[in-house]
This record gives sequence, C-alpha cells and structure tokens, in this order.
Amino acid sequence: MRTVYLLLSSNLFMNFAWYWHLLIKNGRLPLWAFIVLSWLMALPEYALAVPANRFGHIEQGGTMTTTQLKILQEGLSVGTFLFLNVLILRSELPRPRDLIAFAMILGGLLIALSGRRL
Repeated sequence: MRTVYLLLSSNLFMNFAWYWHLLIKNGRLPLWAFIVLSWLMALPEYALAVPANRFGHIEQGGTMTTTQLKILQEGLSVGTFLFLNVLILRSELPRPRDLIAFAMILGGLLIALSGRRL
C-alpha cells in the first residue's frame, strides 16, 4: 500500500502542476512563468514517484512489474485528474464519453493488477 499512497500523492502534484494555470486569466503572467512555476510544483511529484516505483517493483522487494506500476500510475492519474478537475479547478465536467473512456482505463488497471497484492 505504501507504493499506492506515494503514487497517489505524486499524481496529485503532477495533475495540479499541469492544470493549475488554467485558473488564471490570460495576460496575468507570461507563459515562461507558468512553465517555471509548474516545474517547481512538479518537483515533489518526482520525489514521490521514484521511491514509489522502487518500493513497488518486484526486483526491489515489491510485488509489481514495471508494466503494472505504470498501469497503476495511469489509473491513479485519471482518478486524481477527475478529482482536481471537478472539485478544485471547477472546470468542465466530463462528458459521458469521457467517463466511459476513464472506465475502460480502470478496467485495464483491474486486469493488470488482478491477483497482485498492493
């Protein structure tokens, strides 16, 4: 579970770094400033993702392959994106097609991780 918590935290930082600037109207800051600020926000993402992958990898004493770790990361990324998009950024709501696509990603995650202890 340590891997899941670290990846979840990592994805919160990542998604916020990618989308926070959409809250700010054009003209307030130049694009380069948004890029620098986003990189600074993404630094904790890397500090959490690297140990998550090391702890979770089967060769490092974990229970997952690199492929399973990546699929888990993508599933958590979608979940944290939905959380931030709807509750924090208050951006547009996902369309039914978007929700179906997210459900398919979740289905892939469940298939990839079936039988594994997290």
